[in-house]
Amino acid sequence: MALNGLDVWYGFMKTHDKAALWDLLHPDAVFESPVVHTPQAGRDIVFKYLVSAEKVLGGPGFKYVGEWRSQNGAVLEFENEIDGIKLNGVDIITFADDGRITNFKVMVRPLKAINLLHRLMGEQLARQ
Repeated sequence: MALNGLDVWYGFMKTHDKAALWDLLHPDAVFESPVVHTPQAGRDIVFKYLVSAEKVLGGPGFKYVGEWRSQNGAVLEFENEIDGIKLNGVDIITFADDGRITNFKVMVRPLKAINLLHRLMGEQLARQ
């Protein structure tokens, strides 16, 4: 049951359905950013970060290129190119038994990509 949420996550990345994302997030969800040193706790802030990240990263060049599953989570490797900089990263997602996301950690490389994301995410979050 826990990994049913993974299908919902993939659906969000295709449809950009914010209501589906909201329902997918556990009220106590935590987001761990590659550029913010403290975990961001609570559905409201996690929703804000994930919507912003989807807008910044989820453009036409975004694609998942690998997937590794455990009993209650998954690691999804992604690639994209923004402003001529190739990004490579992973989403590490943990799900509750009911399929909702309890933890979402993003890791990105190389350093140029992290610096770019830091700037773009800051701009996107400021707009919300």
